[in-house]
Amino acid sequence: MHAPTQNAPIRLYWDVHSGHAHRVQLMLSLLGLSYSLVPVSLRQGEHKSAAFLAINPLGQLPAIEDGPIRLFDSLGILTYLALRYDRERRWLPEDPVAAAEVARFLGFAAGPLEFGCADARLHHVYGVRLDIDQAVAIAHKYCAILDAELETRAFLAGPAPTIADVANYSFLAHADEGGVNLGPYPAIMDWLERVAALPGFVPMARADMGPPPRLNRTAGRRRSLARKRAMGDRPDPSPRA
Repeated sequence: MHAPTQNAPIRLYWDVHSGHAHRVQLMLSLLGLSYSLVPVSLRQGEHKSAAFLAINPLGQLPAIEDGPIRLFDSLGILTYLALRYDRERRWLPEDPVAAAEVARFLGFAAGPLEFGCADARLHHVYGVRLDIDQAVAIAHKYCAILDAELETRAFLAGPAPTIADVANYSFLAHADEGGVNLGPYPAIMDWLERVAALPGFVPMARADMGPPPRLNRTAGRRRSLARKRAMGDRPDPSPRA
């Protein structure tokens, strides 16, 4: 199957500790594409600057520019990259059943993973106020389900890696930064190692930055804020981490 030749490096608007941005960086690297990183600091609020809002009016990372094409939303970007640059359609299969399995785990990344591991990490790393106990409970509930599925398959959607694995890797690999212990889930731990062994894999930097602003806690200790969690978009200036 023909795929277009890359004419210039893809520009990735990115923060070193953003799990959503790392998804795209990982996909670019796994596909062997040339790209340049454009830093946008979440902690400094640069994602809400006028300059970046001109790139993504939602004020969220990541965003890419591929020639005249400008895209944002990490899962949408993964889909674009797989369809545009994967000649063999390995990362997003054409087979209806295989494609449905990929879509199922993209839904997992946008739902349970987002409201579980990602939210827990958002609280601990960036100090965003949310119900941390609920986030951790969601993470463990769905990690148990995911672990059971991975006992019978090498990768999320089947025997070979797909964008489903890329979409879920970053926040699960850094679940401990949100106080979520993956020790009880050996199949997930084995899967993380398989993803990390893929040719072209690039890791995400650890967020060992100390307590986030306005959050008084000791390292490794979860603090329940006992507040009603916000649904949908979080209030400004909370990051899309």
